[in-house]
Amino acid sequence: MTALTLSTAAAPGLRADAIVIGVAKGAGGPSVAPGAEAVDKAYDGRLAAVLETLGASGSEGEVTKLPAPAGFKAPVVVAVGLGAEPEKDAGFDAEALRRAAGAAARALAGAKKAAFALPLAEAADAGVVAEGVLLGAYSFDAYKESAKETKAAKGNGKAPLAEAALLGGKPRDKAYKAAIERAAAVAEELNRARDLVNTPPNDLNPEAFAAVAQAAAKEHGIKVQVLDEKALTKGGYGGILGVGAGSASGPRLVKLSYTSPKAKKSLAFVGKGITYDSGGISLKPAGHNETMKCDMAGAAAVFAAVVSAARLGLEVNVTGWLALAENMPSGSATRPGDVLRMYSGKTVEVLNTDAEGRLVLADALWAASQEKPDAIIDVATLTGAMMLALGSRTYGIMANDDAFRSAVHEAAEESGEPAWPMPLPEHLRKGMDSPTADIANMGERMGGGLVAGLFLREFVGEGITWAHLDIAGPAFNEGGPFGYTPKGGTGTAVRTLVRVAERVALGDLG
Repeated sequence: MTALTLSTAAAPGLRADAIVIGVAKGAGGPSVAPGAEAVDKAYDGRLAAVLETLGASGSEGEVTKLPAPAGFKAPVVVAVGLGAEPEKDAGFDAEALRRAAGAAARALAGAKKAAFALPLAEAADAGVVAEGVLLGAYSFDAYKESAKETKAAKGNGKAPLAEAALLGGKPRDKAYKAAIERAAAVAEELNRARDLVNTPPNDLNPEAFAAVAQAAAKEHGIKVQVLDEKALTKGGYGGILGVGAGSASGPRLVKLSYTSPKAKKSLAFVGKGITYDSGGISLKPAGHNETMKCDMAGAAAVFAAVVSAARLGLEVNVTGWLALAENMPSGSATRPGDVLRMYSGKTVEVLNTDAEGRLVLADALWAASQEKPDAIIDVATLTGAMMLALGSRTYGIMANDDAFRSAVHEAAEESGEPAWPMPLPEHLRKGMDSPTADIANMGERMGGGLVAGLFLREFVGEGITWAHLDIAGPAFNEGGPFGYTPKGGTGTAVRTLVRVAERVALGDLG
């Protein structure tokens, strides 16, 4: 991962491959953002005019490279757009800084060192820029052969930016140091979640995922328990077993427990971990299978959030439940029309085996409920309906408590993760009535994302506050990279979960 340093050095004398500055989009054209005063002075105060001549406008994510002024030890200046110029006396939006830093870091792939002269009004800004750099510099090339040749190819496969110096930072200031240390911990774990999502399903089955979790737990002092097929059968986890029944790779339920001696509250995070989703007997149509390695993104987010909480030493107990299975068609697979007896004792008529995520989550939610946490949040790439409703960059939030739903939404906004509160309309519950079982795993087609949320609610223990994050849209980016978001796995929801845990630890969440 890119090395981070805080520096009080002046831009002209710093040895680096590039100096990164911010450019805002003003009413009269681009304007140089605070932090780049020394660079602008070296251009005789005409840097904004030079950039405009080169076609720069200051639009968000725009990257413009130009030769550094005479006397600079860095050969290149990289101007990155921050979007609209803030109102007088107002600072730049945190997400604008994060995205700009990410775009610049990605543009500097192959560089050994870059100095970031972006606006750092306070320690929090340093943390935001650091996070953007670390997330934007991410690359996944574990499966690329001839690495040296690939990295040498122009514009393709270059090594990530090796080092980033944040100019204007205060190396001896505790708040600044804490801000970039937090950014490094969260970004490293988020990038590990991205790695998991990007790993091909032939190498990441439930057993392999469980092994990764076990290794990380050992490294960071987290208690771990793994239930295999035998233990799941003995325990009566009919949902997880039913989904995994068609695969040669057996399912797993992984429990990760981080405890703090100073904790007053407890949280449970539950993640959908379908390491590959073929749809089962209700096979997905052609064109819908190619990215289904990402169907474990919820479990990856939960895993990363628990490890982040441990690394940050948060004063809250956090338990992560990873419901892992591979959904495949075979002679042993669950059929449409089968009835499963869930861990809670309820029976579910399976009308569609491609609505499998809710089945594994149901068992894990009930298991989490038995420990009576103060709140449960589940995370899942659950429904295409949520993508139709909110698009590919925003996830939906449902809950059994309006105040908690709002608090989780606030945490998402603070983290820079686009999310939107969604309802759980009671009239949709009737559509899941089954003549054979307690409930069916399908209901009305319209509002399918909300129907899935209502199904999950059935398996949350009485009196427990719960929220459901449907990250089907933003969990996997099939388009080109933007800001600090790469193509492929994105790590969506990790930062929201960490922020929720931080706020609970501080006693200010709802």
